[in-house]
Amino acid sequence: MSSPLRIFVLADTHDKLPANLETLAAGADEIWHLGDVCAPGIAQTIETYGPQVTIVRGNCDSNREWPLTVDLIRNGTRFRLVHIPPDATPENIDVVLHGHTHVPRNEVLEGVRFLNPGCVTRPNRGAAPSVAHLEIATDGRVTWRLATLR
Repeated sequence: MSSPLRIFVLADTHDKLPANLETLAAGADEIWHLGDVCAPGIAQTIETYGPQVTIVRGNCDSNREWPLTVDLIRNGTRFRLVHIPPDATPENIDVVLHGHTHVPRNEVLEGVRFLNPGCVTRPNRGAAPSVAHLEIATDGRVTWRLATLR
């Protein structure tokens, strides 16, 4: 039996990386950044952690090479990575991962799971700074765990 796919998920770094971020990302098979990276050096630092990095462009990002939306399939589960959460539930997607609100989220709407790892630098509405660990089992089951950065 193969192991689950482990994804380290973060959003809204806004030019800052916590000192322990590389340690938190250790063991990940991929890293997904959900936008508002801001300084290009932040993305370059995250890329040195080792796993493949996928970045979507946020409203504060000027790098036009980063796409606004990325659709991925992992272990049969369909993911959409985007910075600003969509107004309508997308079709043919199982899980939407987004940033922008600076508030963690784990909610199912119309059969689609919406996940937000929170914000690394400027959390909102009393939330602690956070990132998340996403595990995708070989049968497609998704496990989501926040990691606070306090």
